[in-house]
Amino acid sequence: MPVVHHTPDEPLHLPQDFLQRRQLPADMNFWLDEREGDLILRPRLPDAEKLYIEPTTACNLECRTCIRHAWEDPQAMMNRATFDKIIVSLPGLPKLNRVIFTSFGEPLTHPGLMDMIAAVRRANIEVTVGTNGLLLNADVSRELIRLGVDRIMVSIDGGKPETYEGVRGALLSQVIENIERFNALKHEMNALFPAVGVEFVIMRSNFGELDDITRLAMRLNVSRILVSNVLPYAADMQHETLYSHQPVEPFKTTSWALRAGAWVMWATLELPRMHWGAERRCRFIKDKAMAIGWDGGVSPCYALSHNYHYHAIDGCRKQVQRYVLGNVNQTPLDEIWMTEEYMRFRAEVGVFHFPSCPDCDLRDTCDLRKDNEGCWGLNPSCADCLWAQDIIRCP
Repeated sequence: MPVVHHTPDEPLHLPQDFLQRRQLPADMNFWLDEREGDLILRPRLPDAEKLYIEPTTACNLECRTCIRHAWEDPQAMMNRATFDKIIVSLPGLPKLNRVIFTSFGEPLTHPGLMDMIAAVRRANIEVTVGTNGLLLNADVSRELIRLGVDRIMVSIDGGKPETYEGVRGALLSQVIENIERFNALKHEMNALFPAVGVEFVIMRSNFGELDDITRLAMRLNVSRILVSNVLPYAADMQHETLYSHQPVEPFKTTSWALRAGAWVMWATLELPRMHWGAERRCRFIKDKAMAIGWDGGVSPCYALSHNYHYHAIDGCRKQVQRYVLGNVNQTPLDEIWMTEEYMRFRAEVGVFHFPSCPDCDLRDTCDLRKDNEGCWGLNPSCADCLWAQDIIRCP
């Protein structure tokens, strides 16, 4: 640990080998912070690597598991002026490598989505599209392939037609037909991409169909199944949760052969954690991601990107307020990313400087928790975030 000298006549200098080891430029700015008496230097670097863009909050379905039954936000579409502000900001984020078009709405309902994807691809950034698959017709499929989209993630919450229809109010056969046609068009256009993945929200009423989903994925040449637990937005959904505060037997993972042109690769089934644990890690912070809402508002993650209520792991009803750190219509993305507030929030979440609310003796009477606030001072609180437990998962 090197000694750093500071005198009234001599400014503080960081050792050159420290700057090189951390790959920090010699000429840069830091935020000076402190925690419990320790001084902390936070380098102001535009090092965001992933953007979640919400093209719309509207959807063509009314799934019974959806946050849209519990939120206070409007159904709206991102306008072109807001999206253009995002595109203009991209050069300020030199490490950005992926844009994910998804949200709690259906991206394919936005009439300008293909133009948005084309603009991101011109910046040589990989694109993922999350969809329920029902609007994946031939024209849309051809355009996604032509634009060089890297992957699509299709939400399928039931391995049997009646289960899927009970969750989503739609026909599983239509989604399967659309994916089969999508694969046929990839073959016709001699394209290996987009890779097809499946998101499966697992619940008490469908967990027995995980094997059905895996067999379906093999049949449809799916490269990845991402399994997430359900987040109960309504009280009557709490009986559907499989996870617990106590240890729960995990599901068994598996893999299968995937055809990719002349190559054969292994596809994967990724499973969530099933119980509350001591280890807490935010994937949004780890992945250096930010979420941009339909109106240009920038939030640090999905969990804080809307106004809604849900029930925590012990049943506590929590009201979440949208946490916006800036708006791309007023401020470039790199400047938002490097603000003092945003950098402090990422740092606190990175070391998870929060209490464990579900383990607290006062949890049943704590009004702070019900408003998603914490007793350690930093708000909004991530103290009982199920995303940070890997119980709830996103692509």
